[in-house]
Amino acid sequence: MFTGIVEETGQVVSFAPAANAWRLQVSAEIARRDVALGDSIAVNGCCLTVAATDAKHLFFDLLEETRRLTNFEVLGSGSVVNLERSLRFDGKVGGHFVTGHIDAQGVIEVFEQRGKDFYLRVRGPAGAGRNFVPKGSIAIDGISLTVAEVDGDAFAVWLIPHTLAVTNTGRRQAGERVNLEFDLLGKYVEKLLTHRLQSS
Repeated sequence: MFTGIVEETGQVVSFAPAANAWRLQVSAEIARRDVALGDSIAVNGCCLTVAATDAKHLFFDLLEETRRLTNFEVLGSGSVVNLERSLRFDGKVGGHFVTGHIDAQGVIEVFEQRGKDFYLRVRGPAGAGRNFVPKGSIAIDGISLTVAEVDGDAFAVWLIPHTLAVTNTGRRQAGERVNLEFDLLGKYVEKLLTHRLQSS
């Protein structure tokens, strides 16, 4: 479980097929602190298990399905990724509950500065709009954000300079893909209501 408050960005050193999986090597500083094998780290919002570590890097093994269903498919040496260690019971919940299980990918339609603020509009896949609620929560590449507006299967958020400074969002451009995790509570409500309607 995570909060969507990105602790740092890391840089991909390598991402290549290995014997039984894809091996991802990421340089990290904060996310390496007190890390142990088997710990969970959110990388661009995707919950991954630490398979190995050294003085400067974290290593993860990924299934082909994980690569296919996330924006990891376009990662390469030099790519910048968002990193967050899993939630501690004695920690703060500054964002919202994020599981690290990516629901879909979205495509950036607009990313521009408007006055002192930054406007980001993302289009999800067909039918995703039912998960977007104005003033509700969404995680984009693991960043806990508040939905400002909804238009069908597209939504927009406003970003503060701090978010751009500590995440990889400032490097994003229109046309790029981002990982989306819909609000956990909303998904449960939808599931329960769908089941109730189908049963009646």
